[in-house]
Amino acid sequence: MTLSITRLRIRHWRYLPLFLIYTMASSRQARRTPGFVAGWVGTSGSTTFWTTTLWRDDGTLKAFRDQDWHRAAMLKLLDWCDEAAVARVQQEDERLPDGSGAYDGLLSRGRLSKVRHPSAAHAAGQLAADGRAPRAGQHLRPAAS
Repeated sequence: MTLSITRLRIRHWRYLPLFLIYTMASSRQARRTPGFVAGWVGTSGSTTFWTTTLWRDDGTLKAFRDQDWHRAAMLKLLDWCDEAAVARVQQEDERLPDGSGAYDGLLSRGRLSKVRHPSAAHAAGQLAADGRAPRAGQHLRPAAS
């Protein structure tokens, strides 16, 4: 199993409506992608968003990441975000971490993602500058076939 954890901070409120549209479309895309097991989206502040998704293997995660809404969103996030980090964890079971587990996983196995307008914390290499674990919000399950 491949667990993916992401943390994104939107740099200005004006990007939030489109970010939420892309988030909903990417969530729907994930649910319909073969190999998706489970996930959740959450927040750790008014403009800081987390996703945790579990995939059967690295290949199914990459297939999702590199197409459709998610690929388009990744390109937009370069400008929309001032902080971005991702972690990928291999695990044997289908357990999703809670907010604290996602936070710990990001800090222990994460790396910064590229953004064009980094915050001071991002530029200093901080993976989760606010020091806050996310609250899981919407839970995701595979779409029924």
